[in-house]
Amino acid sequence: MKKTDIEKSIIKKYRKEIWSKFIKAIKDYKLIKENDKIAVCMSGGKDSALLALCLEELKRHGLFNFELKYIVMDPGYKKEHLKLIKDNFKTLNLDINMFKTDIFKVANKLNKESPCYLCARMRRGHLYNKAKELGCNKIALGHHFNDVIETIMLNILYNGSYKTMMPKIKSTNFKGLELIRPMYYIKEENIIKWQNYNNLEFLDCACTITAKKKDSKRLEVKELIKRLKKTNKDVDMAIFKSSSNIYMDTVIGWKKGDKDYNFLDEYEGA
Repeated sequence: MKKTDIEKSIIKKYRKEIWSKFIKAIKDYKLIKENDKIAVCMSGGKDSALLALCLEELKRHGLFNFELKYIVMDPGYKKEHLKLIKDNFKTLNLDINMFKTDIFKVANKLNKESPCYLCARMRRGHLYNKAKELGCNKIALGHHFNDVIETIMLNILYNGSYKTMMPKIKSTNFKGLELIRPMYYIKEENIIKWQNYNNLEFLDCACTITAKKKDSKRLEVKELIKRLKKTNKDVDMAIFKSSSNIYMDTVIGWKKGDKDYNFLDEYEGA
């Protein structure tokens, strides 16, 4: 499959499911501004590959004058995984900035049972550092609609809190850097359809620890939402919209920054 055909499928065959939702997120959340220099974080997976192609398409349309840098971190991939990643970037004709770290080794050593959280934090730090090195002011990640709703449910069910995955957020540790998620509205099922239509093969997690574990909390939540959709086909949208429909008069307590609030603070006669 040629790159031109792969790109065409985004704006033609999957215009409604992918391209329109990509543009809507950009506009709704004001994710890109004139003269931005964006580091697109490429994992070797389907989501970041689609993100890169969508951003390239947006740049061609000339709606914004912005620059793209593609950064790829090797956290300790096996040779076959690295080959797949490099072959895909060659097919997609992306000029990547690849750098090596020992994140898999360190995360697995410090927390063999559950290295994912530590691994994610370490990855993020290395990616921010590389973005700063390249002079970027934004980092783009390939998180999609399903990542958002699964995060909401994970926090409710396992953390006893209500937190969503934000479409953009300013870094507190790396001044001048902002994280954006342009795939915020795109459903994973449509990314998979796009991938299969173009006969593309991408890398999954590739972690030797999580590859053996079939009982992750995120997978549990993913399966739960699938079951709920059988009796309520719009349950995923309801979960998504919940983060924009919070009625503060019906909330016991909430946090803003490092400060706690309680409904009794303003309750008459309390």
